[in-house]
Amino acid sequence: MNSDLMPSSQSSNSATPESISNKIESSTNVIKIVDKSSKLDKSSLNHHETDNSEHGLNREQPIPPPSEPTQYRAIGLIRGIYRASSEQFTQGTLVTTDGVELNSVLLGRIMSLVKNHLDLNKEHLWVVYPRTRQESDALHLQIVGVWEPENLAKQGLEYHSAEVSFQKSDVIKPSSAIPDGGFSVRGEVVYQSFEEKSLVVKIKQAPRKAGDKPKYFKLKLKGVLTTKAVGKFWDFHVKRQADILIIDHAEAITDLPKKVKPSFRPGFRSGSIGRKPFPPRRIGDTPRPTKRIGADSTIAAKPIPKVPTPKPIKKPKSQE
Repeated sequence: MNSDLMPSSQSSNSATPESISNKIESSTNVIKIVDKSSKLDKSSLNHHETDNSEHGLNREQPIPPPSEPTQYRAIGLIRGIYRASSEQFTQGTLVTTDGVELNSVLLGRIMSLVKNHLDLNKEHLWVVYPRTRQESDALHLQIVGVWEPENLAKQGLEYHSAEVSFQKSDVIKPSSAIPDGGFSVRGEVVYQSFEEKSLVVKIKQAPRKAGDKPKYFKLKLKGVLTTKAVGKFWDFHVKRQADILIIDHAEAITDLPKKVKPSFRPGFRSGSIGRKPFPPRRIGDTPRPTKRIGADSTIAAKPIPKVPTPKPIKKPKSQE
């Protein structure tokens, strides 16, 4: 469901926890969202990580719709000029149409395309993965594709988005028809701050090899959710403003299962699993008496043996 924009002067406190719709407050407006977490069949969910293989999902746009309700991903489009650094071609800056310089890296899959078939003095519509560092909100990019079918098709080349590839015979939208600066961010909210007007989304990545453990990264977004967002899977539509990602629309997809913490049994020390909490009693040891706190009866102490009183010694009389 598309978001309905409302004036920023409207109070964000009008939403109640029982209402179907929640509100998100960004730096520019208040956006109405729909919570779908109660409508989704959680038993049938498969939590798919971002998969960048060529599936032919949607051949008319650079960012296809999600293939699963809980597909993790962070991907977007930025128009600009790529300027490689003097030290390494794969590292440089992407100068956007509004003059912002974003640190960027080129991934290997499009190296040949960029070097041999693109005029780097001109603007292109780049398909990028957004990243933010923990110590800074500033946006930096991984360039994974370029969307320019109207030019690359003339050269008899395949042109690529980040998730699908296209033949020159496919019917697609030209780069001029695609809006600049839009991002799709889907993942679990693990942190939100009302004071900083920000939240952190955890996004899983598909393992490169079979048997590898999936990795994840965290992306910081600007915006305020007036409901508790942590622990839910969210679908965010995000817009770039300068070097910051601003939430434009959000949708709660489902509640994620909580992680089970290991139970702690009192009396056990760390690293003593399988061992008794107290050392065994040795044979022949006399048990020490114990006293219950608050008990009426007292336990008799062990009697002390009496020492016999010494008899007086008579001194002999001295003879004169």
